[in-house]
Amino acid sequence: MGARTRLIDTAANLLAEAGVAAVTLRGIAKAAGVSHGAPLRHFTGRAALLSAVATRGYTELLDRGTGLPATTPRERLIAACHGYLDFALANPAMFELMFRRDLIDPADPELTRVSSAVFDFFAALVGDVQDDGWHPATDPRLLAASLWASLHGLAQLWLWGGLAGASFAPSPESALAVTLDAYLGPVSGIPSP
Repeated sequence: MGARTRLIDTAANLLAEAGVAAVTLRGIAKAAGVSHGAPLRHFTGRAALLSAVATRGYTELLDRGTGLPATTPRERLIAACHGYLDFALANPAMFELMFRRDLIDPADPELTRVSSAVFDFFAALVGDVQDDGWHPATDPRLLAASLWASLHGLAQLWLWGGLAGASFAPSPESALAVTLDAYLGPVSGIPSP
């Protein structure tokens, strides 16, 4: 394993164990057992290293799409929505980092490529459902952005305690059921609130 990969692995592990605030160049170097200056030999700064870590998060999210069921477009979109929420809840620090423009370099080419691929994949799923008559006149990218924003907001509010203790939202799945119902109509197999 190369030093660059080792630093990314270490940063990703530190992120998962201790959260975004703990992922400093000094902390990464210490955890990796290298000199304090070693990260700067492979990355232009903290934002570049964190962008490489965030790219892994987007890659994992994109890889989840390859495991969607080969069923109807609507069922694939619903499964993707579940996958997004599941990813966020299972990886809260990574989820936070991926969207922290103040910590990553939004112009990083690989980060841009992979994050765009995630959205393009989601927009294609939305477009496939539109082909079946769901909001056919709406721009699929705008519809995908709206649905994504709802999913992201639900995940973020749940993770940061805005909904976790609310009596009207006993679980993230219940809240997701309402979100999907609002967008797609009644969804079978999802717990009702």
